[in-house]
Amino acid sequence: KVGEMTQLSIDVLSVGTPYNLKEPHTFDPAKLENVLVNLKVGSILNVGGHAFTIEEWKKVITTIQDIATKKKSSGIPVLYGIDAIHGTNYTMGGTLFPQQLGQASTWNLDLAKSCGEVTAYETRASGIPWSFSPVLDIGRDPRWPRLWETYGEDVHLASEMGKAFIDGMQGDDMSAMNKITSCMKHFLGYSVTLRGKDRTQAWVPERQLREYFMPTFQAAIDQGAATIMINSGEMNGVPVHTNEWVLTDLLRGEMGFEGLAVTDWEDIGYLVTRHKVAKDFKAAIVMAINAGIDMAMVPMDISFPTILKEAVEEGKVPMSRIDESVERILRVKEQLGLFENPYHDFDQYVDFGGEKHRQLALATAEESIIVAKNENNVLPLSDDQKILLVGPNATSLNVLNGGWTGTWQGVDKKYNTPGKMTVLEAMKKKYGANLMTADKGMEASKADLADVIVVCLGETPYTEKPGDINDLDLDDDQIALFNEMEATGKPVVLLLIEGRPRTINSIVDNSDAVVIGFLPGNEGAEAITNVLSGAVNPSGKLPVTYPRYSNDLLTYDYKGTDLIDTTFALNGVRPQWEFGHGLSYTTFSYSGLTATPTANGMDVNVTVSNTGDRTGKEVVQVYVSDLIATITPSAKRLRAFEKIELEPGETKQMTYSISKDDLRFVGRDNTWVFEPGDFLVAVGDQLVEIEL
Repeated sequence: KVGEMTQLSIDVLSVGTPYNLKEPHTFDPAKLENVLVNLKVGSILNVGGHAFTIEEWKKVITTIQDIATKKKSSGIPVLYGIDAIHGTNYTMGGTLFPQQLGQASTWNLDLAKSCGEVTAYETRASGIPWSFSPVLDIGRDPRWPRLWETYGEDVHLASEMGKAFIDGMQGDDMSAMNKITSCMKHFLGYSVTLRGKDRTQAWVPERQLREYFMPTFQAAIDQGAATIMINSGEMNGVPVHTNEWVLTDLLRGEMGFEGLAVTDWEDIGYLVTRHKVAKDFKAAIVMAINAGIDMAMVPMDISFPTILKEAVEEGKVPMSRIDESVERILRVKEQLGLFENPYHDFDQYVDFGGEKHRQLALATAEESIIVAKNENNVLPLSDDQKILLVGPNATSLNVLNGGWTGTWQGVDKKYNTPGKMTVLEAMKKKYGANLMTADKGMEASKADLADVIVVCLGETPYTEKPGDINDLDLDDDQIALFNEMEATGKPVVLLLIEGRPRTINSIVDNSDAVVIGFLPGNEGAEAITNVLSGAVNPSGKLPVTYPRYSNDLLTYDYKGTDLIDTTFALNGVRPQWEFGHGLSYTTFSYSGLTATPTANGMDVNVTVSNTGDRTGKEVVQVYVSDLIATITPSAKRLRAFEKIELEPGETKQMTYSISKDDLRFVGRDNTWVFEPGDFLVAVGDQLVEIEL
């Protein structure tokens, strides 16, 4: 039983030492025998440093499952897990989608579901039934290096995107050859550290915990998410891996989760070495298991099951906790059909990495691209313009994908997908001889020949702790390059490829257009080129507030006191761009907004028209402001949204039902409450008040 509760990295089964395996990958027979047969370990994860081919995965999975099912006394198959977070990013040739923040920028639930479906298909094609995704932490601090792994800052948007993705990944039958189990993460309060740095302390009052951080997980639980990963950090001085109130009272009692709870990487050991709440590994194990952990991602220390067994025999962990956890683990294995099929036939996945999946990745990337500024209609760029493309992010495929791509940090070009284009390559394919480039330091020499300059800036790949930064401003050398190009007097398009909104206040006013891609993936360069050229009408919207200053970070649902500026006037909220902002090459108008009381809330009706000359997609965003409340009300909250497509001149009547439950907030006693009163409904430029 304690073996079932143990999850080890593939490193401890392989020839070599952890983090330094022999190449090409080879299993060590003695290690395999000890871990799977003697220790009866129930779960393996990871990839040994870098992506494998399908053939390599076939060898890995069949070897492990054959030993587990044929030589282990119980015959229980292994539950193998992987971080497939934007497609099957640890299998060579897999389809890579935009990262989660990019997917959220589409505001398109159908695309989110389809991304989940393809990720499941290609992960099962690799023989793996479990992905550690989606991230359901709310991305409310742009400094945080895992912001791009979230669905943004808003509870409603993130909840709906997460539900759609999980629906696509798991479906109605996780045992099917094209489905896997999701793993919502990181429960709970991981994304709002005081310093904005990964795995540092967080202070989260219970009221905010319930209103902003629990709902995305509750939505996923209600959707049927089968597993959950626990927050590596600490809240209010208590490491979450030891917090029985969070892991048992909230998660199991209030929220009704019945699935498998797994730790994050080495987090039980970190209770000793980082958090300093346990004197030794055994004490840490006792704390975590008694708090509600089911499976320990150890991941390199094979002593865990032996020590846990000792703790049970010593009466420090009750046998009822062991049985409870093992039942949850076995139920997930049963739901996945592992007892009947530890892995499906590798040869039946004929669509792996194919054109159908690529087209979905391209469509998702296209809808994720945000045009934030477009003065004098400098965009789209015409075929006959001479374009100078400069900037460090124009020549890298890695910057389009970010972390968790081939390798953990996503920086090794060796594991890039062959044939995928950089921005330079995609624009060269589109514009041919009309596209110019220049060597570093020689950019200004080409400017006289150009009609327009595209400056491609942003971030290099990172994730987790290595992505911590001390300053949200864009790097000085990139600012200097932009200023040099702007000084030429030519129109300048600022193209940002980044994982979080790096502040650009010093240069944005001098740009003629700004285009943002939040890690759009392997097809991102083609998507960006299609938007720049006008082949695709942009429809991406910001899933986060884009800050104007590094030291002025707030979300769209700010409070009234945030408006007070230094003169005590109400002008203190001035982001670079608001949450939900994004331009199109056509124009949309809103009219006839009404809000009608119903027995359970209100019906909102609004007319949306395409008043421009080309087909376009618009995200209808319904915001409601509670005008007076016993907890200071937010300026507004997103309560409904829908992406629609309209032909030139086409008009649609949109109707949304907003229930009283949608208008609740967590009150002074930390329970959800609806307070009757006056509300302001806003859709587009339309406003209407209603009393409920």
